[in-house]
Amino acid sequence: MAEYSPVKRSGCGIFSAVFGKHGLWPRRSTSTGSLHIIKEDNKNNVDTSNTYTERRRSGSNEAAFFGPENQPQKPITKLTPKVATAVYQVRKPVEKPTRTTTTATQGHGIVNGNINRKVPKESISLSGELESMIADHQKTRGMIYGNFGNLRQPGGAGGNSTNAKDDVWKPNGKYPNTVMGNVVKKPVEDKKSASLCRALSTRMDPETLKFMGNEDYKNGNFAEALALYDAAIAIDPNKAAYRSNKSAALAALGRLVEAVFECSEAISTDPHYHRAHHRLANLYLRLGDVEKSIYHYQHAGLEADKDDIAKARNVQTHLNKCTEAKRRRDWNSLLKETDSAINGGADSAPQIFALKAESLLKLHRHQDADETLLGGPNFDVDDLNKYYGPVGNANLLVVRAQVDMAAGRFDEALDAIQQAVKLDPNNKEASSVMRKARAVVAARSSGNEHFKASKFSEACAAYVEGLEHDPHNSILLCNRAACWSKLGHFEKAVDDCTHALNLRAGYTKARLRRADCNTKLKKWEASIQDYNILLKETPDNEEVKRGLLEAQMQLKKQHGELV
Repeated sequence: MAEYSPVKRSGCGIFSAVFGKHGLWPRRSTSTGSLHIIKEDNKNNVDTSNTYTERRRSGSNEAAFFGPENQPQKPITKLTPKVATAVYQVRKPVEKPTRTTTTATQGHGIVNGNINRKVPKESISLSGELESMIADHQKTRGMIYGNFGNLRQPGGAGGNSTNAKDDVWKPNGKYPNTVMGNVVKKPVEDKKSASLCRALSTRMDPETLKFMGNEDYKNGNFAEALALYDAAIAIDPNKAAYRSNKSAALAALGRLVEAVFECSEAISTDPHYHRAHHRLANLYLRLGDVEKSIYHYQHAGLEADKDDIAKARNVQTHLNKCTEAKRRRDWNSLLKETDSAINGGADSAPQIFALKAESLLKLHRHQDADETLLGGPNFDVDDLNKYYGPVGNANLLVVRAQVDMAAGRFDEALDAIQQAVKLDPNNKEASSVMRKARAVVAARSSGNEHFKASKFSEACAAYVEGLEHDPHNSILLCNRAACWSKLGHFEKAVDDCTHALNLRAGYTKARLRRADCNTKLKKWEASIQDYNILLKETPDNEEVKRGLLEAQMQLKKQHGELV
């Protein structure tokens, strides 16, 4: 496994909100003065140890529950008066903070959701000021609590054709300029707020920060938990549990590649940390690295079971069949095996989604190919370069460029394929796709210019030249249909529109053009059928309503009915 040194992130973009919620004092037990937690099922698979000693029982996972093996935890120390004064800016004696806890029936513990804190009023000004400053900082950079990885967000670069004939298909949004979907932008932290947050974090015990992070993780506040784990790591970077928990928070935010690197750091710190091995195995399985997944399952001790390894081996079988199907150019089998691998557990593997999209392109199911990439994993380009290397990333970009071409995003296709060639100059497929993309873009541009000048024969010839390089490009087919219609060749226009719709059933402009041409051919029933589909998709489109009404009236006249 390649070594990786992750970039230290302080998570200060949300630190003040976290402190405002959790309070700025250490937690006290109701009895012994030490901190305990309720022994409950560790459903979220985060390290929740906060006792002074490790607890291990033969045949159970209790040792994993209470933290890494053979690493006694440091006692949680209370804030000294000097530190408390620095944090709260106390200028005179104040009432000590109090809190009400609910005690479990067995042992002492803090029950989430049943904590009442009384905040010293002297602290309100500091926490309020800090929260306001960080909130303003977040608004300035246009985001709250970081990014959310796989969650699809609007925006990005779509098709930029300015010609009315070009209809770039955007089923649920646009592709931005990444390898596999939306850009995951990493926030740039404000130096002043980061420094203040860091200063505050160094005044707190890292175990307290981890415990607070665990509370947020259990409550689904993953971004806040990530900030707290980051703060704990900043104080004690050699504690494997902090990095393992940070990996869990990153994974919950959809940032799986970063989670892999962080979990690898945890294992580097403690090679016998079973929970981190199990977590890393799960991450590798989701990313389609099955051999690495099996290796870490085998080193996860009691954390893993036979079902985990069996699941990984099942995915490995499907991936082997994918390789064989692509070698034979058996695209139907490739489509079947990629679906099986994704459903088997490799649900966030960019290379498997790329293989599925490639098979759909070869089967001339362009709309399905585009939807596959839109619904697949979305990772930052730099992270993919680190994870797959330049050659692996180039292969992903080649598929991405072909899907963009099929969907009419010509400029995006050129950008993607140029990146691929730059990353891997010896990639013959990338070079071939780049030549085709340049030829198609040039032909489309030439045809559009002629069409604008009402030179329809010349425009048609230009689109034909482009189709020689890419015979199944729906944009060029629809544009040529527009030329046929202007030249009075309505049957040819209908044929081109039908071909385009077979490639992309949701191509609205092609369907509208076919309905219009069938109207001119007096094929009223075919025209009505297309208009009805269009009306369902765009119920407020006045042009569609008028076309449908006219076709219905003419059909009634044809049948001798009164209108």
